[in-house]
Amino acid sequence: MFFLTELGARLKEARLARGYSLDDLQNITKIQKRYLIGIEEGNYTIMPGSFYVRAFIKQYAEAVGLDADEVLTEYRKDIPEMQKEEVAQSFTQSPSRRNMKATSSNKMNEAMPKLIVALFAIVIIVVITTLYIQKTGSTPDGAEEEIEPIEYEQNPNSTPTKPVEGSEENTEADTEENTEPEEPVTEEPEAAQTISEGVVQGEDTTFEVSGTDSLNIRVEVAGDTWVGIRNENRQEQVNARVYKAGEVVEHDSTANGYARIRLGNSKVAKVYVNDVELAYAQDMVSQNVILKLVNEGQGE
Repeated sequence: MFFLTELGARLKEARLARGYSLDDLQNITKIQKRYLIGIEEGNYTIMPGSFYVRAFIKQYAEAVGLDADEVLTEYRKDIPEMQKEEVAQSFTQSPSRRNMKATSSNKMNEAMPKLIVALFAIVIIVVITTLYIQKTGSTPDGAEEEIEPIEYEQNPNSTPTKPVEGSEENTEADTEENTEPEEPVTEEPEAAQTISEGVVQGEDTTFEVSGTDSLNIRVEVAGDTWVGIRNENRQEQVNARVYKAGEVVEHDSTANGYARIRLGNSKVAKVYVNDVELAYAQDMVSQNVILKLVNEGQGE
C-alpha cells in the first residue's frame, strides 16, 4: 500500500506541475475522473480490470510528461498483473479449406474446355470481322480524284501597291519618335512586423502583433509537451494533447485576431509568429502565450 501511495503521489505531483486539474486531465486522456482519483489513491478495485489499470496509468503518465514505460517498470510489483484469459475458439469450418481447394480445382478443370472453345470462337469472329472491314473499306476506282493545285496567273500590267500613309510602318516610326522614357516607379517598402514586449500576469504573457495582417502560428516541439491553441472564446483550434519531439503544431489565427497558446513544457517548444521566433518573456516551464493582432489605426 505504501508503494501504491508513492506512485499516486508521483503522478499527482507531475499533474500539478503541469497546472492540470483532474477535469483537465479527464479531457486530455478521456479517462473518467473517478478512475484518475483511484490511480492517485491506489484504489484499483474500482477499475474495470487489471488491463485497464496499466493502460490508464500509462495514459496518465504520458499526459503529465513522464516516461510511461519507466513508471510501469519501477512500480511493476505494485500494479496488478493482467489475468491470462483463455478464449475458446472453434476452428470447425464447413467445408474445410482442403475440401474447398479441391472443389475449386475440380470446377476449374470442368470449366477449362468451355473457356477454350469460347476463346477460339471469339478469335474466329474477330478475324472474319477484320477481313470484312478491310474488303468493304477499300476505295473503288474513280471514287476519289486527285485534286490538282490551282495556278494563278500574274497580271504583268499590275502595279505594286504603295504603302498607305499612316500604315503600320509609319505608325511604328512615329511611336518610336514620340515615346518618352517613363520615370521608374518607386515601390514603398512594406511595413515590418512588430511584436511588443510581453505583459506578464501569472502564467499568462500577452504580446501585441502589429505591422501585418496575418497571424500564422507554428509551434515546433523538441520533447514531450502539452500544446493547445484557443481563440478568445476559449474554443480549441487544434488537437490539444501531448506532442512528441519532432512534431509541429500549426494554425492560422488571422480570422480570430487572437490566440492563446498553452505550453506544458516551454523549454522544449519554440513559438513562431508569421515565421518569426517569439522570445518568451518569462522563464516558466508551464505558461500561456497570448497573441493579439493589432491593425493599423486601432486604438487611435
